[in-house]
Amino acid sequence: MALPVSDVDLFEASRPRLEAIAYRLLGSAAEAEDAVQETFLRWQATDADRIEVPAAWLTKVLTNLCLNQLTSARARRETYVGEWLPEPLLAGDPMLGPADTAEQRESVSYAVLTLMERLSPNERAVYVLREAFDYSHREIAGILDITEAASQQTFHRARKHVAAGKARAEVDAAAARRIVEEFLAAATTGRTEPLVRLLTSDAVSIGDGGGKVPARATALEGAVAVATFLWRLFKPSPAKRAAIGGAPEIYAWIANGDPAVVAVVDGRVVGIMCLEVGAGGIAGLRNQVNPDKLERATALWAATDHGEPVFHAFL
Repeated sequence: MALPVSDVDLFEASRPRLEAIAYRLLGSAAEAEDAVQETFLRWQATDADRIEVPAAWLTKVLTNLCLNQLTSARARRETYVGEWLPEPLLAGDPMLGPADTAEQRESVSYAVLTLMERLSPNERAVYVLREAFDYSHREIAGILDITEAASQQTFHRARKHVAAGKARAEVDAAAARRIVEEFLAAATTGRTEPLVRLLTSDAVSIGDGGGKVPARATALEGAVAVATFLWRLFKPSPAKRAAIGGAPEIYAWIANGDPAVVAVVDGRVVGIMCLEVGAGGIAGLRNQVNPDKLERATALWAATDHGEPVFHAFL
């Protein structure tokens, strides 16, 4: 059934918000797009004139589709090769959604998206809707078919879980670039000591290759262990060039609001390393190299004026 133009326009006006919600819930841009498209199909099949508050209806449908997706995703991730990390989004991607408040910016940070994997689907939904989009607990209760009190309790529990594991400090674009440049300078000296000085003592490094690109199967912990790994990672070798199809250009950038190292080969983004910066230094490094999770970043990179690389790796 074809929708009237006004109903299509109404949905399209809601699409950016729906995509931003879905991305935060699922941690995958591709899955978020699928969830929004399925929401559109359901909107197309309903009688829009009978819906009193279309925005609320769309949010409810989308959220419940994402909850179903999260439940099945947990089973798939049990067989995922190595560590699972969210799909990173480069600065300027509209799917990042609102960034007017500290809470909105934090809710889409790579560190928090990773921490939200610890939450139950319902906890994640309540946390995202309340923290990032300022839905009232009454509205959330209607979306999730729970009581208002249950929404409040779930939110406090989810917020506590997320807060217990994060060490992020907000930085602006200029500071982010300086942090990445300093990090890269230390990582390419051929010595571990400069890196150790930049890392917190309990720094963690996690990589996601999805079984398609070599990446550590388990997380590394501790400044010395992480610095040693990074020194080896940035050390030139023919094997590394062969594995990714060339010597990558390395850029200082921002992804999910965090300082990020972006590796590019012939216009293709082959790796994004997000740096979680805390009060005492770099507390976390999350390196996404699974090519399936870098396709959107590659498309945006091609349309972005990214300037000159900081250096060329693996030469």
